[in-house]
Amino acid sequence: MVRIRLTRVGGKKNPIWRVVVADKRSPRDGRVIENVGTYNPQTDPSQISLKGDRIAHWIEQGAQPTDTVRQLMKTQNLGADGKPVAAS
Repeated sequence: MVRIRLTRVGGKKNPIWRVVVADKRSPRDGRVIENVGTYNPQTDPSQISLKGDRIAHWIEQGAQPTDTVRQLMKTQNLGADGKPVAAS
């Protein structure tokens, strides 16, 4: 099973996270299939950059986002299918 999840990069006490597509069985910082975004909680406000089209592609292929990635997608106005949601 393929998951869309976070992997940690950056230095000690300076976490920066990449949003990646990886096999569920691989370790957190192990081999990834594709990098689809970044998340930097150290800035104010937090910097989030996601590739919505690639996330939508992987969700169509059966990838499941983790709860944290789902929250980041919601923050970036991406729906559960990874496609942009119209502002109302």
